Amino acid sequence: MDPLMPPPVRRIALDREPHIAPPATSPNGAGSGAVVPSEAHRRLTRPDPATVRERMRIESVWLAYGENWVVRDVTLPVRKGEVLALIGASGSGKTTLLRSLNRLTEITAGAARAGRITLEGEEIHELEVNDLRRRVSMVFQQPNPFPMSIYDNVAYALAEQRPPRGRRRRRTAELEQAAQEALRRAGLYDEIAADLDRSALKLSGGQQQRLCIARALAAEPEVLLLDEPCSALDPISTATIEELIVRLRESVAIVIVTHNLQQAFRVADHVAFMHLGELIEYGPSEQVFDRPSQQRTRDYISGAFG
Repeated sequence: MDPLMPPPVRRIALDREPHIAPPATSPNGAGSGAVVPSEAHRRLTRPDPATVRERMRIESVWLAYGENWVVRDVTLPVRKGEVLALIGASGSGKTTLLRSLNRLTEITAGAARAGRITLEGEEIHELEVNDLRRRVSMVFQQPNPFPMSIYDNVAYALAEQRPPRGRRRRRTAELEQAAQEALRRAGLYDEIAADLDRSALKLSGGQQQRLCIARALAAEPEVLLLDEPCSALDPISTATIEELIVRLRESVAIVIVTHNLQQAFRVADHVAFMHLGELIEYGPSEQVFDRPSQQRTRDYISGAFG
């Protein structure tokens, strides 16, 4: 083909009139060109204030690796009935703060913390670490199902809570019912109900991530931590996970780290914007995205940096 000639035109027959999408705007209406859903897809329902209850509190927290302080004097509430989104550019301290909520930062040599983090009023460093991580569960960026069946992935987490541990592998009616309930809460059961003995590694990426959420929910946590849970997923799987997050907030406090401003706009009730380890702005998502009070927040949301 002559390189100067345009490519051939392909005509696609449609059985209906095409839908013309409206121009894209940024979450704060600045028109930066970022792609967001139409207003009809924005979550308009607000949690019932009577159902909102504080589960954790971050008070004047500083976090360091070695001599480098990566989180500086952050204070935030974590409430059941709400989704809290941590946003900010890479290196802003979001994930470090998230991992500190169930003491995963301790795994890194040289990690240190100042300030208080409490769960139901109790300092988390006074809690046994495995019990803390059952009550404050983490779902990571990449789905990480165990190399076993779908059922066993969830039953493993359940059996850890049910003594005696020597019966962990026994498939009881009680264990099976609890596993099914966890899968239902994660919005996965109807898709795999007839195939629970299939290897979890054969699920799609989105299904694997929902399985990981089901595994976390099986422990009946009070707080669910999500570290960019949709970054490796396609748009359809992302939408499914987002709907799940909004639904789960009624029964568990949720904290999500995301680089996707549109995702935070869609799922979060409150947003905390961090920059270079500092909490720049915290408030209801509509206020932070539509009427930010800090210039650095306005610059970040408009795409001036990040």
